[in-house]
Amino acid sequence: MGLLVDGKWVDKWYDTKASGGKFIRQDAGFRNWITPDGSAGVSGKSGFKAESGRYHLYVSLACPWAHRTLIFRELKGLQDHISVDVVHPDMMNEGWTFEQRGAAKGDSLFQSKFAHEIYTRANPTANTRVTVPILWDKKTSTIVSNESSEIIRMFNSAFDHITGNNDNYWPSNKRNEIEEINAKIYSEINNGVYKAGFATTQIAYDNAVNVLFDGLDWVENRLQDNQYLLGDTLTEADWRLFTTLVRFDSVYVLHFKCNRKRVVDYHNIWNYVRELYHFNGIKETIDFDHIVRHYHFSHETINPNRIIPTNPVIDWNESYERNF
Repeated sequence: MGLLVDGKWVDKWYDTKASGGKFIRQDAGFRNWITPDGSAGVSGKSGFKAESGRYHLYVSLACPWAHRTLIFRELKGLQDHISVDVVHPDMMNEGWTFEQRGAAKGDSLFQSKFAHEIYTRANPTANTRVTVPILWDKKTSTIVSNESSEIIRMFNSAFDHITGNNDNYWPSNKRNEIEEINAKIYSEINNGVYKAGFATTQIAYDNAVNVLFDGLDWVENRLQDNQYLLGDTLTEADWRLFTTLVRFDSVYVLHFKCNRKRVVDYHNIWNYVRELYHFNGIKETIDFDHIVRHYHFSHETINPNRIIPTNPVIDWNESYERNF
């Protein structure tokens, strides 16, 4: 995991010494919005009108943040309107690459070797971490956004007049509650597994892992009497949580030392995550080969010998009960 400094690639890991062993995630650098008419969104500039075939998505099948965008592309019927390329699961000295492996077929737009080349196409003097997802505008040859939480909201509504799909996972009457739940789950669970896994002191790890499992206990209790996080309404909050839960037992338990309990040990969460897994088209967005390979092979500071573990056999087709 490196970064661009004045448009030049630098192979540099996160500096946890400066933060007492804590992992601190940096904010995304491109924050424009696609809107139905091209007007400016919440941030960034105007000019990104929702049009079929205009936009391209770069993702990693291993990355939970990028996975959000693939899910919303599926949920909102955008497969024929927004094209996709998948990076290779190994993130090495040059960051994400376009080498081929399974669903990773290379960069169909520019035949780039590395994802950082996409960033410097947009800004030749960029100073930023090179992350996925990347939402690219073919018309203006720039990055619209690399912030997954905002890309899924664009996908949620900006293209509705094109697709006729009006399913809404960000309903106006529930936004305040969704924001509260998102903030809790992001800090304690989505980013919580990384805080535990990338901690470089015992106290930083202990603090992170305790908060993580307190958060999972909260979810387990909430799902006791609720089908979804907001009762009977399926929202973006559920999908943002899902991308962490679906990876939990395969990588976070072992690789990030989040091993107090597994997802399969939580009765309500395990039923809930299997229901979402079998939601229309969702399991097709998941690639456990890429997930397991990426984490164990790419993080040399955690797994210096890059040994890929056997891993548990998880039966995602096991029957589940959701009686609400």
